[in-house]
Amino acid sequence: MSTMTDRKNAAISRGVGMTTQIYADRAENAEIWDKAGNRYIDFAAGIAVVNTGHRHPKVMAAVKDQLDRFTHTCHQVVPYENYVELAERLNNLVPGDFPKKTIFATTGAEAVENAVKIARHYTGRPGIVAFAGGFHGRTFMGMALTGKVQPYKAGFGPMMNDVWHLPFPNPLHGVTEADALAALDRLFKADLEPGRVAAFIIEPVQGEGGFYEVPTSFVQKLREIADAYGILLIADEVQTGFARTGKLFAMEHHGVAADLTTMAKGLGGGLPISAVTGRAEVMDSPNPGGLGGTYAGNPLGVAAAHAVLDVIEEEGLNDRATRLGQRLKQRLAALRDEVPEIIDIRGPGFMNAVEFNVTGSDKPNPDFANRVREEALKRNLILLTCGVYGNVIRFLAPLTIPDPVFDEALDILEDSIKAARG
Repeated sequence: MSTMTDRKNAAISRGVGMTTQIYADRAENAEIWDKAGNRYIDFAAGIAVVNTGHRHPKVMAAVKDQLDRFTHTCHQVVPYENYVELAERLNNLVPGDFPKKTIFATTGAEAVENAVKIARHYTGRPGIVAFAGGFHGRTFMGMALTGKVQPYKAGFGPMMNDVWHLPFPNPLHGVTEADALAALDRLFKADLEPGRVAAFIIEPVQGEGGFYEVPTSFVQKLREIADAYGILLIADEVQTGFARTGKLFAMEHHGVAADLTTMAKGLGGGLPISAVTGRAEVMDSPNPGGLGGTYAGNPLGVAAAHAVLDVIEEEGLNDRATRLGQRLKQRLAALRDEVPEIIDIRGPGFMNAVEFNVTGSDKPNPDFANRVREEALKRNLILLTCGVYGNVIRFLAPLTIPDPVFDEALDILEDSIKAARG
């Protein structure tokens, strides 16, 4: 008799990677049950999508209400008020003391693509400068911007042109802020005149790249350089947005406003929706019809997003993210003497990570990270790895996780780390 995995392998391209072989039957808040009734604690949240938990009652009620009204008209054909209202809310919430406008799309990659289109149209320039280790999607522009070859770029070339990469400031891996700025200076001197650059794009905390937070001083300097040369600054907040870092948007930690902000994931609370919010004059540059998409700003996703924003405010999820992250990091820190493989514990709010090296060296230890993930899965805790070297465990549990479930997960995590040592 064929197993579900056999059926999956026979029916679905192997290019669709899977972290687990759990086939979900139902989910509630921070827990998932499979077809056999096994219960799992979810520390992935659909990769930072259900920040407000699986099936939050307020989100579900909003979606059901919209479902009874209409599911799709295409906003570009027959518009609807909740699209306009959500744009108004984001224009007020995204950092920046200037007039803003918003467009909606469906995925994070689409948001990034549209931000690049808008930046190029407004500036009349082609160049985009991104960062090593960054992740911006799997479309061709997304791949080009992404600073990680495996598994995202390998075999798919050639990439989109006029995309350039700088080292991301990461002292743990030998890259200082001065190194990154010197690399930008060399780029401008050797390969790319500043007058050809439309935008810098940066994640305030690198997601797939390893949960490394950009230093405030570096973001401030990037803003200064952008302003000096008429370059736009794009903040990719697809993974960092919507209370994950203890602020609604991670750029709030740095006191720097981007010209364009991309978002998705946590905005929809489980339904697909993404957005670009930016300076009004920049967002108004493209001609009518130059932006949009058939499903862009789908009414169900918009309804969910309104509810998500309400929940974040009503339940104080920014503060809760900070408290949960502090507890997690304290628990991990208590293991450092016993687990010398731990080389770093980091992350703002509840966007946290632990990184492992080979004991007594500066060599990354992806095998240990994967063993921790596997040991946790045996104990019904879902974890994700990340990082250019694959040696990082990232933690993305829903911000609404009940305290007893969180305590249970921390116990499992500790046991799994110890078990990974053999």
